[in-house]
Amino acid sequence: MQHYTSSTCKNICNRILHHSKQLRLIKDRPSSPCDIFISHRGIDTKHNIVAGLLYDHLARLCFRPFLDSKNMKPGDKLFDKIDTAIGNCKIGISILSPQYCDSYFCLHELSLMMESKKKCIPIFVDVKPSELHVKDKGHFSAENLKRFSWALQEAKYTVGLTFNTSKGNWSEFLMDASDAVMKNLQEMKE
Repeated sequence: MQHYTSSTCKNICNRILHHSKQLRLIKDRPSSPCDIFISHRGIDTKHNIVAGLLYDHLARLCFRPFLDSKNMKPGDKLFDKIDTAIGNCKIGISILSPQYCDSYFCLHELSLMMESKKKCIPIFVDVKPSELHVKDKGHFSAENLKRFSWALQEAKYTVGLTFNTSKGNWSEFLMDASDAVMKNLQEMKE
């Protein structure tokens, strides 16, 4: 069990109060199917539950996040549902993990967010930006290889968050991620 100092508890309480004030300012936004699209590599993030916890945390803050495992049902067409969610979202979150670049779907999602000029918050989980590379194993067309490499470079040179799942403070991570989302949404509103 993790114990917190009184200053840590006070900091968390202040951030929660700040979040509730920010949410009141953002609440009058027009309705859309989702506010935040979460791109992740299931093989990495299901093991350490980053994507699911982030989705649940943002949903509790009254946002409408999109996460494939939570928003899709059997019979949904992958590209239709995902491309529509990205097109309608205000902010994208890319949870960049060690095997993220091995997935066509992840790289497609990241590329679509970057191409549509969505505000994208990269979260580097258990990986340094310099360790991420699009690996051409003969599965990508030349056009997609160029597109994916460009999008990954854009993400690597965007200010984001880092998190180490074995050493990091999960509560602090969720607060940092929601702070980043709220600040960006507030900035967009203004």
